[in-house]
Amino acid sequence: MKPITILLVEDHQIVREGLNALLKLEADIQIIAQAENGHQAVTLVGEVSPDIVVMDIAMPLLNGLEAARQMLKNAPATKIIFLSAHNDMAYVHKAISIGVSGYLIKQTAADVLPEAIRQVASGKSFFSPLIAKRLDDQSRKTRANGSPATTKPVQLTSRESEVLQLIAEGNANKMTADILKISIKTVEKHRQSLMEKLDIHDTAGLTRHAIAHGVIESIIQVTIL
Repeated sequence: MKPITILLVEDHQIVREGLNALLKLEADIQIIAQAENGHQAVTLVGEVSPDIVVMDIAMPLLNGLEAARQMLKNAPATKIIFLSAHNDMAYVHKAISIGVSGYLIKQTAADVLPEAIRQVASGKSFFSPLIAKRLDDQSRKTRANGSPATTKPVQLTSRESEVLQLIAEGNANKMTADILKISIKTVEKHRQSLMEKLDIHDTAGLTRHAIAHGVIESIIQVTIL
């Protein structure tokens, strides 16, 4: 039987090595590539066409949420399982809205990751037990109370999301341009578009927005320009 092929994406080497060692014990699962940030992962999906991407959410340069959005746009058949230290339901709902197939809490991922991979490979979704319970509870409340009114979120382009993350991580325009391989003028254009769309007009405000919406983690040390 053909093994389930995996692209493993994690910026912390020791965690990546641990996950690699865990999955090597499974005869029906094969890691065919690894990446340490979202940019590498997006490129590798196109090169190696894994069955499933197992990916951290919080990563520098390009976070897992935006990387997943780009992957699923470019390769719709890709299946994605998120690993996250966050059990905040805002992250979970954002992941589901993007189209990921699984969401595992890192603290308990080792216990369920192989089974999650098998379930997702068979076309199902898989969530950590805590997340699954919360989703079920929310679904029951929604059915009981009726659908809540929702506010349509501001839609950023993939490039705007990348620029937002790099700004929030403390990168000046030149460094952002170098990382994304675009001109400084283009960075400035995206920065202005971000401020207009979000109605935020300083770097500190953009950084707070990025933290609040899971673009970067609050523990990341950022420089407010």
